[in-house]
Amino acid sequence: MRKTYLLGLLFLSACTTTTQVATSPASTTQSGNIVVDGKLFATLFQQRAAEYRALCFQAFNIARLRLDNYNAPGTKPRAIVTDIDETILDNSPYEAHQVLQGKDYDPVSWKQWTDKASADTLPGAASFLKYAASKGVTIFYITNRNESERATTLKNLQKFGLPNADDMHLMPRKDTSSKELRRKAVLATHDIVMLMGDNLADFSNLFDKKSADDRMRNTNFSTADFGNRFIVLPNPVYGDWEPVLYNYKKYTAAQKDSVLKIMLKTY
Repeated sequence: MRKTYLLGLLFLSACTTTTQVATSPASTTQSGNIVVDGKLFATLFQQRAAEYRALCFQAFNIARLRLDNYNAPGTKPRAIVTDIDETILDNSPYEAHQVLQGKDYDPVSWKQWTDKASADTLPGAASFLKYAASKGVTIFYITNRNESERATTLKNLQKFGLPNADDMHLMPRKDTSSKELRRKAVLATHDIVMLMGDNLADFSNLFDKKSADDRMRNTNFSTADFGNRFIVLPNPVYGDWEPVLYNYKKYTAAQKDSVLKIMLKTY
């Protein structure tokens, strides 16, 4: 037993002195010869942590309860507005592909990924959307994927039999990343009973291109909406929370590293 244990320690020691993990240059720290990358850990959390899966189930369980209890009077058909990426579809294989090459997001590789139409659904997403449709609720997919990704996005959604996965109900980005005008277009014909997303801008223009302080203030202002009208899905990998720390400026990896370290609270 002791011999096996010692052999294991020797193996681990050899690995830590000769192996370096490929990482994204934007957010790395180094301890000895092992590089620990934030996006690598975040992607692993999304793919492997039972806690991540539990958070998704929790979100969709709450969404089902809110839908069942919705009784506001209205003259228009009911609708749910949902984001797609990291709300309905899981793009963690793309993140893993990029981080293992030491790369971050870029439009070319992202388009190559979405062209595959092979993203899985988040745990509980398909079940909830089908349940909502069975209650007569129409689903609108408001996404900041580009119009050029329409066909493959629909193919991906249709692979899981998701309701209203058609051209009429898919609303990609055209002129602006803000989703406000697209939400208003849905409101013109439907009562929006619920919005789902992983990014606060999926819910309200209160969060469009705002400072970090404004985002915090507006989150506090909207306290009652979370878990009621707003259903938030976890996304530890990316989102507006990161570029707002750089004031939406284009920084180098070294500059980002400096900013993020300043932002940390410590003792």
